[in-house]
Amino acid sequence: MKTKFNIEAKANKNPKLGFRIHLLVFLLVTPIVFITWYLTDTTYPWPLWSTPAWAVGIVFHYLGVFVFNKSICSLNAPLS
Repeated sequence: MKTKFNIEAKANKNPKLGFRIHLLVFLLVTPIVFITWYLTDTTYPWPLWSTPAWAVGIVFHYLGVFVFNKSICSLNAPLS
């Protein structure tokens, strides 16, 4: 039995859904990263490098979807 997950295909068609998925994964993985750091070796705070970098990616994804959301159709439309 084959199971096909069309999340990626849906996220490409709906940018808001893609952003929500990205944000949800960030919110679920970040505590796991900090728990892993806390339980293994707390001498160097390595999650403080990866988490802000990923957060910057989330911010740019938000800006691309909600602020600068020029659709392809409007870019290809003829000037009147």
